[in-house]
Amino acid sequence: MSAAAPLSALAALLGPRGLITDPADIAPYAEDWRHLYRGHPPAVLRPASTAELAAAVRICAEAGLGIVPQGGNTSMVGGATPSARGDEVVLALSRLNRVRAIDPVDLTLTIEAGATVKAAQDAAAQAGCQLPLSIASEGSATIGGVLSTNAGGNMTLRYGNARDLVLGLEVVLADGRVWEGLRQLRKDNTGYCLRQIFLGAEGTLGIITAAVLKLVPAPRQRAVAFATLPSPEAALSFLTRCQRHDQAALVAFEYMDRHGMALVLQHIPDTQLPLAAAPHYALIEFASARTEAGFTEAVEEMIAQAIAAGEVIDATLAASEAQARAIWRLREEHAEAQKRAGASIKNDVSVPVSRVAEFLREAPAACAAFMPGIRVVAFGHLGDGNIHFNLRPPETMAEAEFLAQDHAVMDAVLGVVRRLGGSFSAEHGVGRLKTYLMPEWRGGVELDLMQALKAAFDPRGLLNAGKIFP
Repeated sequence: MSAAAPLSALAALLGPRGLITDPADIAPYAEDWRHLYRGHPPAVLRPASTAELAAAVRICAEAGLGIVPQGGNTSMVGGATPSARGDEVVLALSRLNRVRAIDPVDLTLTIEAGATVKAAQDAAAQAGCQLPLSIASEGSATIGGVLSTNAGGNMTLRYGNARDLVLGLEVVLADGRVWEGLRQLRKDNTGYCLRQIFLGAEGTLGIITAAVLKLVPAPRQRAVAFATLPSPEAALSFLTRCQRHDQAALVAFEYMDRHGMALVLQHIPDTQLPLAAAPHYALIEFASARTEAGFTEAVEEMIAQAIAAGEVIDATLAASEAQARAIWRLREEHAEAQKRAGASIKNDVSVPVSRVAEFLREAPAACAAFMPGIRVVAFGHLGDGNIHFNLRPPETMAEAEFLAQDHAVMDAVLGVVRRLGGSFSAEHGVGRLKTYLMPEWRGGVELDLMQALKAAFDPRGLLNAGKIFP
């Protein structure tokens, strides 16, 4: 349906700051971060409150106009990009960015969906607390986006995914009604847990406008280490050692291979290895609210034992906050370095932690058998079994030719993932990129139940159409 009719009503409702119709201003909202998809939305809605958003949704619903909620537009799978048909508006929540409340006794933060993850982290820190959610794009990714995609990130090993940090939600439904579920309760056993239905739903069931998030006390001690490793098996053994050393304090265990590290060093200015190059790397972080002496020394002794056991080749412990940031930068810049290097086919997969080493051995072999000369870049959250297994074209192959075979390349990887009992999407979601995989991987009763939920919450299919479902 044409969007011309409701635009005048939306303009009157939202005002000049709240409605963007100039094509040049719309352009940044119309394309995804990876430049895989470009849509043609007739407008971008920027409401300043939940009430404005709900009224805008009602106008769109009456006109049959589709809505694509968009946070920081950092999706890796085209999950926030409108269609090219011109029958969907983008809903940007950047003006809904207030901290509504923070309770350092209850350890909760109530914050609107358009606030960035970094802003939420800063608000928690000012209250002497910590929001235990960290992702590479936290400066631009928004709370609504990370909750709608159930983002994982670097601290999942200790604190779980985004959904594990949510106590309450405020959500605008497809018909413009508002569910006011901003509860701070740790226990609330009163029927279905509705908030969990919207978390990870990628904006297809409702639009998250605010959330009550769990906080933790700010850490008083922190140890960040960078280690070189001889093999994937050694990485898994080293993870086990770190967990047995102090599982309550182990916040992150990140894996990187030599190919990805080489791209970071080549394409990201002011990065350097703190140790001699090796085939495999690990970044580990321990953090604790405790204050007793010997915290860092105990980590150093544990690493020394790992070196003696052959699990670690060499390691260094950050001696300052600046060194810790420099070490973390080597991990967090992997996605940007690959973007600058050129075309890649990305796999965000998970397998049981105990089978990560098998995956890191078998998946490269499967890809090489399918396409000789293919280049593997593997990195990610080894501590929770989530590996970003990305592939670059052989040196002699044109990028367009390589990308044209993306499904076949992904299938080579996913054959290994399926055999090991894994998932084709660990934390990036399904979006537009991976909808074709849903019938094979989640077909039957599971997909039927998902579609029943979609039909119940959004019977006209106006919210983020074309995402998740094939």
